[in-house]
Amino acid sequence: MGRDITQEEFSDADYSRFRDRLDADLIVLSELISKPGFGSGPATIGAELELVIVDGACRPLPINQAVRDAVDDPRVTLELTRFNLELNASPLPLAGRPFAALEAELNLLVAKVAAAAVAHGGRVTAIGILPTIAATDLSSAMLSEGARYRVLIRALRRLRGGPLRTQLPGAEPLPLATDDVVLQGAPTSLQVHLRVEPAHFAKAFNAVQLATAPVLAVAGNSPTFLRHRLWEETRIALFRQQTDGLGHEPRPHTRISLGSGWLRGGAADLFADSVRQHEPLLPIVTEPDEPGQPAPQPRTGLGPALEELRLHHGTVWPWNRAVYDPADEGHLRIEMRALPAGPTVIDMAANAAFLIGLSLWLADQDEQWTYTLPFECADHNFHSAAQYGLAARLIWPAWPHGGTRILTAADVISESLPGARQGLLRAGVAESEADRLLDVIGARVATGQTGAAWQRAALAAAQTPSRPPAPDEYAEMLRSYIDFATTGQPVHTWLVG
Repeated sequence: MGRDITQEEFSDADYSRFRDRLDADLIVLSELISKPGFGSGPATIGAELELVIVDGACRPLPINQAVRDAVDDPRVTLELTRFNLELNASPLPLAGRPFAALEAELNLLVAKVAAAAVAHGGRVTAIGILPTIAATDLSSAMLSEGARYRVLIRALRRLRGGPLRTQLPGAEPLPLATDDVVLQGAPTSLQVHLRVEPAHFAKAFNAVQLATAPVLAVAGNSPTFLRHRLWEETRIALFRQQTDGLGHEPRPHTRISLGSGWLRGGAADLFADSVRQHEPLLPIVTEPDEPGQPAPQPRTGLGPALEELRLHHGTVWPWNRAVYDPADEGHLRIEMRALPAGPTVIDMAANAAFLIGLSLWLADQDEQWTYTLPFECADHNFHSAAQYGLAARLIWPAWPHGGTRILTAADVISESLPGARQGLLRAGVAESEADRLLDVIGARVATGQTGAAWQRAALAAAQTPSRPPAPDEYAEMLRSYIDFATTGQPVHTWLVG
């Protein structure tokens, strides 16, 4: 979805031609993946971080274009709404101290964006959902400049077929009635990439699917939306309600879901599912016109572009997604999309390290666990973790004897930290690096203070028993959040009140 789009109107012939190209691209990709040596190479990691820009009153400040222009760095790009930006970290080998390097780059980019925002009267923050956001901040008027966002929102609105009328669950259930889909601009996330060789893709992908729930439970950072206290990770509930409203795609085949089963084939199956199960939103065909023929490459070292398949796949947003990249003669990655932004760079690096390490460890276990643990349990775990955080009750494999157990997320995490450490060390990550970051996760579990828990506690400290937090109290909480985040200290060390 990062490519420039100029075409905004599409005919039936455009959709038909695009579908033909998708079918042809799937054939090319399947043949490419089956070639010996395709996608081989060292494991790498990467990340995309979404930020929010706020004004002096901690309200959304729609100046992302001006800030991006001032920063003038290709790693800083526009996001859906005018108060969001995305930072794109460089890929790094998963060896030595990759997370320290990732932290350094993200800290550098955040500092650049923060300096540019200050010059325009703003501040930046990394948080799952902005506590001070209002319904008026989520209209089409807030769409970022550029045709691609207008076209995408128009296509999603057409696919929904009518207004969204639903209720977000939580401590203070939130009724929603809107004809707009810009609500998807409210949540912000950290997306983590892991390069995987095709032969190991299914095991790694299934492991990521299972590992996501406990990591989400300890990473929660979005407990409110529109000044209602909802889930520990309200982002998940919001996206679920948004996509359940897309009438032609009932769950589990909504555009945003964990999936419908363990992966038994390979990465090509995931791309085929995205084509078979989801309507095209942006039927833009590139040249050459002959279906199935890869476009000429501007330089050596690239695999087939498969532009149409990558464009379509970029409009389907499962929580964990296969990615084909033509770089390095073509390779595959797993994009892990469930983690929230924030609170600090070290917190996010710890979340990424825990997710990658645990996934690598799970992938090395006997694959029988994907037969003893129904996929529905993984889906249950995911939504339970989003709702209850560390208190969630998860269905987890009983290592090493087989079967399953029901444990709290906190117990699963504590039990899983040695495995995550082993997964990182086997990948070549330095012992001190693994220990430094996994200790952050352990301390968060021990204190019970996730980003979501801190936000709830800070609001509770600001309110009286007779009334809920007022809008200015949400702003005060966010101001304190930003101040603490600026210190760079992990969230489990933050004070309340």
